[in-house]
Amino acid sequence: MRKLLSLPPNAVNDYNRLHDRDRNEFFCTSDPRGKRLGSGSGTTWLLEECFREENSDSDFREWLSKEKRVLVHAGGQSRRLPAYAVTGKIGLPVPVFRWARGQRLSQDLLSLQLPLYEKIMKLAPECLHTLIVSGDVYIHAGESLQEIPEADVVCYGLWVDSSLATRHGVFAARRDTPDVLDMMLQKPSLEALESLSGSHFCLMDIGVWLLSDRAVELLRERSYDSDGELRFYDLYSDFGLALGNNPSKKDSEVNGLTVKILPLNGGEFYHYGTSREMISSTLALQNRVYDQRLIMHRKIKPNPAIFTQNAEVGVKFNEGHRNIWIENSCVGSGWRLHEDHVITGVPENDWDIHLPKGTCIDIVPVGVSGYAVRVYHIDDRFEGDKQYEKLFPHVESLEEMELALKSAIGFEEGVDEFNGRRFSADELMDVVNLSRLYSQRSELRRRNYSLLERNYERSVFYQLDLTDVADDYVSMGLPAPIALPGDADRMQQIHNRMLRSRILSQSDDHQSSQTNISSETENNQSNKNEAEFEESEAFSLLRNGLIDAVADKKRLPRLAAFPDQIVWGRSPVRIDLAGGWTDTPPFSLYSGGNVVNVAVELNGQPPLQVYVKPCREHHIVLRSIDMGATEVVATFEELRDYRKLGSPFSIPKAALGLCGFLPEFAAETFGSLEEQLRVFGGGLELTLLAAIPAGSGLGTSSILASTVLGALNDFCDLQWTKQDICTETLVLEQLLTSGGGWQDQQGGIFHGVKLLESERGFIQKPKISWLPDYMFTDPLYASCHLLYYTGITRVAKNILGEIVRGMFLNSAQHLSILHEMKGHALDMAECIQRGDFGRYGQLILKTWEQKKQIDSGTNPPEVESIIDLIKDYTLGYKLPGAGGGGYLYMVAKDPEAVGHIRKVLQDNPPNDKARFVDMRLSNKGFQASRS
Repeated sequence: MRKLLSLPPNAVNDYNRLHDRDRNEFFCTSDPRGKRLGSGSGTTWLLEECFREENSDSDFREWLSKEKRVLVHAGGQSRRLPAYAVTGKIGLPVPVFRWARGQRLSQDLLSLQLPLYEKIMKLAPECLHTLIVSGDVYIHAGESLQEIPEADVVCYGLWVDSSLATRHGVFAARRDTPDVLDMMLQKPSLEALESLSGSHFCLMDIGVWLLSDRAVELLRERSYDSDGELRFYDLYSDFGLALGNNPSKKDSEVNGLTVKILPLNGGEFYHYGTSREMISSTLALQNRVYDQRLIMHRKIKPNPAIFTQNAEVGVKFNEGHRNIWIENSCVGSGWRLHEDHVITGVPENDWDIHLPKGTCIDIVPVGVSGYAVRVYHIDDRFEGDKQYEKLFPHVESLEEMELALKSAIGFEEGVDEFNGRRFSADELMDVVNLSRLYSQRSELRRRNYSLLERNYERSVFYQLDLTDVADDYVSMGLPAPIALPGDADRMQQIHNRMLRSRILSQSDDHQSSQTNISSETENNQSNKNEAEFEESEAFSLLRNGLIDAVADKKRLPRLAAFPDQIVWGRSPVRIDLAGGWTDTPPFSLYSGGNVVNVAVELNGQPPLQVYVKPCREHHIVLRSIDMGATEVVATFEELRDYRKLGSPFSIPKAALGLCGFLPEFAAETFGSLEEQLRVFGGGLELTLLAAIPAGSGLGTSSILASTVLGALNDFCDLQWTKQDICTETLVLEQLLTSGGGWQDQQGGIFHGVKLLESERGFIQKPKISWLPDYMFTDPLYASCHLLYYTGITRVAKNILGEIVRGMFLNSAQHLSILHEMKGHALDMAECIQRGDFGRYGQLILKTWEQKKQIDSGTNPPEVESIIDLIKDYTLGYKLPGAGGGGYLYMVAKDPEAVGHIRKVLQDNPPNDKARFVDMRLSNKGFQASRS
């Protein structure tokens, strides 16, 4: 998906290098000099320039249909936002949101907005190839995007207060056809909106338009005059007013285009069109969230409308300072500020400067060493001829710069000295040296990193995308942050250790790429060892945090079975339908998780079974029927070796320890395991049966652990609830160092179809909402749920480690998908409540697509070849669990399709283990009974 950017003239030259954006993905151009095109003809010019640049052999129409594109208009002169006129507003640096994880110090409007545009284009039907957006807005989508209809033009709108709508375009749709455009209005009066309120819904245009190829062709035709020259033609006030069933502009071809309106559900609109809006929109964004549990740092500003980034500021702010924006600047202690200031581009200085209220400064680097000094009022618009007046002095030294500033502010004489060396606002667009501007910003960001790192308790440092931080630290030559003290916030310690690991490992790679000298080998090996140690410390901190959360609950096991009695525990397995991975620490610890899953029995029985019975000898006998193994445990040391690699009894040993048969978890102290068992009343024999292959993807190991804990709970009279058993299972998996979340055990221990939702915090106790089982039990649909064992296995621990690293590092890529998964789980729950089988199948397929996004290894070629055989007969399919192999869950289109799927796979088995397995809903979950 290519992004086409319309930028100011000089911003085009080095845009890809300065922003580290691939030229093959980002195409940049500016409008032709001396022509005022408008957004309609500007769209045509941008598309045609890209078409010419690609030297396509096809004609324009064929080229247009080959690929989806996002067009961003940001090439205007920014008359009302002078500070970012020379770079274009899409390059405007946006402070990290205090409530968000995974953002970057180097983020700008474009990088924040592109993920939404990319999601829209992925959802767009095949007939829509072109998305046109504005470069001076930030749009926050609060809810999942809805399905995009097929039409020639699809426009997103927002429900807003009428007073705001009067300053923008408005879509009016009749109340009986709310998704079809009736007419578009440009900045309508309140009276006009009121006159429509009885018959129409009105939504504000947010500048996000999807166009079919036909619509683009018509827009392109209208962009030329009768002489074949590009003319002024506006997308909104010309093309837009000719759209709809009752357009105000008559144009038979454009009038004939079909137009659909989509409300952006839960959406928010932030405009960055003026200097004041830049501050007010940023303030509104920061204040979207007041919940202090979501705000990691503890800094409280004297006034919330003060923003400093990529800057060194010596001014001590107080409550009288407000509406202040300082970026890419050095503002020393000698500066006196008041309110309504925008200060950008100021190099290092030792000046005494007094800025009156409303005064703004923008220093623009020019040539090799010069600067243009721009002093303006916060409400200056540079309208009309003012854009071309030579107002801004050209200086070559800091002394001249100080004199020019004070002269412009009015505190010193010297204006005449610069009369022969001045630029207009329009000229600055051509003469700016952007490499120098970005270099200064980068150096100030480098200094800011060290400051934020040292002040981590009151800064956003550990909520940043730490993969990006690590890249910057290595490229900037910054040393890895020191290890945080043990009394620091545990989650920050975890982030700190993984960041140190990442920096050390990347420094090793960086050194290796820079030199082949053998003396570096020893240092590189040292870095590698230290990086591995830091990573293990991060996982250890997570593990200990989860264990410590329940460590104060000591156990006192008591023999509660007769000498000849057997306690029989058994559990179904689970199929995760939506939200898998969001239950996994550390993500669930700082964001909470949402999962929809279903408990199922296989071949008519719960496949995970545990038997516990007393024995006279004071030891513990462990047996595994499916693995054909036996072990006798007689000491605490033998019980404590549950981390032994390859042991068939790691799970029961850890479970016995958690039940109080190890001193660290016991309410009473014993000198030996034999002594404890004597007091207990005898030994015990524990037998496992897992009638399902390992690596199945059905939550086998976690649910087996829960089943062992559940059987021991009954045998030892521990009085645990099912929820307690699930919590203990989460701790058990940390003891085994296998990690994992809570959804597997919750899915098997609790019956039926359910939505599971957890809050943030080290103690994860999900809330359970049972969903109707209609689509799984009704004869019309029950046979359409198919489970097929592929004969391909993959160990979840290997997958888990890489994804958890992304969680530790607040990786924006991972966090974005995980938050989508949380929302998707809620959509799935609603779908099941509504009993919409067709939609259910589509959402299963979306779950599969999300899993492939977060881990490309989820769908290996062997699995893909199986899916290729049956996908035409299904509404959706997925591999449960982490993926990569195990079972394939399919939702057939109808009973007839079931027959086709069974025949195709029975005729074409991928290996000698592959087979269909009968599945049915479990209405009991975990059960424990006695002989």
